[in-house]
Amino acid sequence: MLCDKRTPLRLKEKVYRMVVRPVLRYGAEWWPINKSQVQRMGAVEMRMIRWICGHTRSDRIRNGVIRGKMGVTSIANKIRETRLRWFSHIRRRAMDAPVRKCENIERLDCKSSRGRPKKNWSEVIRHNLKTL
Repeated sequence: MLCDKRTPLRLKEKVYRMVVRPVLRYGAEWWPINKSQVQRMGAVEMRMIRWICGHTRSDRIRNGVIRGKMGVTSIANKIRETRLRWFSHIRRRAMDAPVRKCENIERLDCKSSRGRPKKNWSEVIRHNLKTL
């Protein structure tokens, strides 16, 4: 349906917003996501939108024009929005609410790895709030 030329663009846009995009960003509200992952997701999104519109990269149409035609914003903005919505949900919950423990805590606290430690979720939230 998404690649059928007889299907109206408005219908394809609605299917993209309601089916494809939520699958693409599933669980992203609690990932400590980094820039390379955001870039990959943005590339996947633009490839999908170009495919839906029937354009290729060789048509040399800018991403902003294609997004405007479909009426969607970038996936990075939507991930930031859902992450901040999840953060507000976490802030509103009761202090005695049950919390799931992470099984991979010892992997995150590894002292032998080289370079900068991986970002945690609170650092990503702080960065998102600063960009707003």
